[in-house]
Amino acid sequence: MVTVEVDPVRVESRLSGGAIACPSCVGGVLGGWGFARSRQVEGLDHPVRPRRARCRSCLVTHVLLPVTVLLRRAHGAEQIWMALSTRAEGVGHRRIAAWLQVPPATVRGWLRRAGQRLEPMRAWFLTVAVRTGIDVTIPDGFGCGWRDLVAALRCAVAAIGQRFGPAGLLGAVTPAQVMAAASGSRLLAPGWPPLARGV
Repeated sequence: MVTVEVDPVRVESRLSGGAIACPSCVGGVLGGWGFARSRQVEGLDHPVRPRRARCRSCLVTHVLLPVTVLLRRAHGAEQIWMALSTRAEGVGHRRIAAWLQVPPATVRGWLRRAGQRLEPMRAWFLTVAVRTGIDVTIPDGFGCGWRDLVAALRCAVAAIGQRFGPAGLLGAVTPAQVMAAASGSRLLAPGWPPLARGV
């Protein structure tokens, strides 16, 4: 599974030009290989039909997910980001669910999964910020894991904006997009982030 931009024309152009590296092998590039099944994602205007790609070297296939969705989630990355950032303000899952018009059990699941890995996620996004930005200022801790996570993600967004310009290479860079791209769309997936195993 590979995270790509939303614009299918750009994705096709990069696939045909051999500009998407294979995450399974060294030196391999991906080429088009059909499509995954179409699915409706809550919070997005149109159904998502992810592109499939196959490595030209190792022949492993991958699904290319746009940065607007997370792996195995029926709601868009923007809704999940709003839930996490609102939780950092001290709001409970029922109020967040009512505000987003999402079932409370769904929001509770997002928050439980994120709550189990707040520090590794914060460290991951700070690492993205430091590796991407120039003279990145690490935010002070707030004494609240949720607020620290949101601050780290915003730091990564600022670093990416600093490196590639305020509009980014492909348009405005949002926290939800950085959250999806920096995690490879695996933000709430089991076993992510990788450094969680070492903590």
